[in-house]
Parts: sequence; C-alpha cells; structure tokens
Amino acid sequence: MSTPSYGKLYLIPNFLSDDNQEDFIAEMVRRMVNHLKHFVVENEKEARALIKKLRIQHTQQEIQIWLLNEHTNPQEIPGLLKALEGNDAGIISDAGLPCVADPGSALVALAQTKKIEVIPLPGASSLMMALMGSGFSGQQFTFSGYLPIDKTPRAKKIKELESLAHKGVSQIFMETPYRNRQLLEDLVLNLNAQTKLCIACNMSSDKSWVQTKTIAQWKTQKPEMHKIPCVFVLGT
Repeated sequence: MSTPSYGKLYLIPNFLSDDNQEDFIAEMVRRMVNHLKHFVVENEKEARALIKKLRIQHTQQEIQIWLLNEHTNPQEIPGLLKALEGNDAGIISDAGLPCVADPGSALVALAQTKKIEVIPLPGASSLMMALMGSGFSGQQFTFSGYLPIDKTPRAKKIKELESLAHKGVSQIFMETPYRNRQLLEDLVLNLNAQTKLCIACNMSSDKSWVQTKTIAQWKTQKPEMHKIPCVFVLGT
C-alpha cells in the first residue's frame, strides 16, 4: 500500500466579532488560501461565512467540510487527514486563531508527526489583545483557559493565579460568556483588594472595551458583560 501524498495545512484566522469583518482579513491571507476547497472546521455555518468573505475561487457547492470540535472523538482525528490527501486544506475556528484554546490543535499535532507542512496565518487574538491593553507584563504570561467550575477548586486556582501574577507573570484566562458575572463575583471574593484585574470584552468590535482596575474598584464598579465574549488578565 502506497503512502498518501499530503498537501499543506493552512491555519486560517476567523473574526472575533460581526463588526468590520472585511477590514480584518489581510489580503495576504486571501491570496494564500484562495485555492483551497477542503476545510476542517469547528462549526460549518461559521466557517462557510468566513469562506465566502475570503473570496475562495471555488463555489460553496464545491467546498468540502470536515468537522473537528469538542464533540469529536479522538479516534476520529486520523480520518481527518483525508482532507489533506492530494490537496491543501485549511483549519477554521469559530472565532480568532485556530488551535489556540481550540480543538484544531489535535489535527496539527498529527500533521506534524506526518511531516505535513503547517502554515499559520496572521489574525486577531482576543487573548493577545487583552494582554496588550492590560498594561501588564508581556514578557512573561500564562494562558490558563477556563477555570474549574466547582467553587472549591476554582477558589484554589484563583489564588494560584494571583500568586503567579504577583511574581510578574501575567495570568490570562476566560469564561463562557453566560458565566462572566459569576466569574467576576468569584474573583472579587477570592482575590486581595489591591490585586489588579483587566477585563477585555468584545475585542475587535465597535463596542469593545479594555479596563484594568484593582479588585476593590471592580467590587463597586461591576460592568455589564453577561453573554459578552470577555478575557480576564491578572497582573501587576
């Protein structure tokens, strides 16, 4: 049996918001992915909306889609290499950069073992935009993803992040938008009053905002952020 010949794997950034979408696609990205018709995506509807704006040379009917998301069984991931057999293919996340806080990294890891050429393309990252706007150190930072849901392990994790932040290592984390309020309540409850917290919401949107305050200030100035995509950063 002959070894399959694989194409290149392009990591294609998606939009962070519905605002000003055309402005956030670099012409270089459009040019590099114009020929693709095979895509591994987190959500087909979101991916096809981006593909349309990328002005791919193929029709939507010609586009072939494979799903890779939180519901994908790890045993199914090797089968996704079919998207790359004799073709270049792209990975598209729901928002922002693929493979960052995103299941696409599993396919990239497999591609690396197969010596498939992986080509990351530039785009917006809410995590990096939050860090940029926080005023905290960009020399040393950690992204911790989602914090534990249960109160006891969550409180412990929050204290751990605070300790690292006080050592000069900025701590980035996030929450499901409908739980933002509860996360802020838990941060206010478990952090020292003078610890600094940055909250960055709606990145790249016309309604975006980034604010850094002490926990004491956040306690009395809680923003409206229910069901709004937000990133949280602890620092000094």
